[in-house]
Amino acid sequence: MNQQNKKGIVIAIDGHSSCGKSTLARKLAQSLSFLYVDTGAMYRAVTLFAIENDLIDENFLNTDDLILSLNKINVSFKKTANNRIETLLNGVNVEDKIRSLEVSNLVSKLSTILQVRSYLVDLQRKMAEQISVVMDGRDIGTVVFPNADLKIFLTASAQIRAERRFKELNDNGENVSFDEVFENVVTRDKIDSNRAESPLRQANDAILIDNTNMNQDETLQVAMKLICEVLDRKNLKNNACRD
Repeated sequence: MNQQNKKGIVIAIDGHSSCGKSTLARKLAQSLSFLYVDTGAMYRAVTLFAIENDLIDENFLNTDDLILSLNKINVSFKKTANNRIETLLNGVNVEDKIRSLEVSNLVSKLSTILQVRSYLVDLQRKMAEQISVVMDGRDIGTVVFPNADLKIFLTASAQIRAERRFKELNDNGENVSFDEVFENVVTRDKIDSNRAESPLRQANDAILIDNTNMNQDETLQVAMKLICEVLDRKNLKNNACRD
């Protein structure tokens, strides 16, 4: 799809790992009644597929077979009755599995593969062809939708991001140390920022939000104000933007 021909509003949220992009994007989409697309979950789902089919581990990546398997991978999203978004891999709910530390440690390795990125970018663009979306990831505002209606770049200190991720993993029953999580956060930053294909960077026209000293509600308020200003300039009404 030519990104210029999009019919809905596109809100792009990029940023570092574990800075709350998915939480923010999900809450924004829910408030605005937009579609929420977690692109990080899409890469995680492909990583899980690779793990389950013995195509990747910490010392090995079978790139050729993974590329050949892309047409067997279908990633989609389902909204549950309680408004939770579930990631489906070939029709199976893998939301919890893709959040494991094993997947986190391998996803950056897989996301450097051009064919994987091209496959998922095409899928992401198709999702936004007919409907307004809030999409979060690493290259939404720079590659997937360079003409997005609003671009937000979200960040926080590595220490704070590791603390948030550590709590999330422990709440999900994973027995990991803080040092492991911190190392994962720092390593992913380096890989994401230095990869040849679509490195993590703030788009020139993106608005930076550093939520090191903000909670989720405060971050949401800042982002919602920015979105409502965009909608107002376009003379578009949304109940979430009422005074």
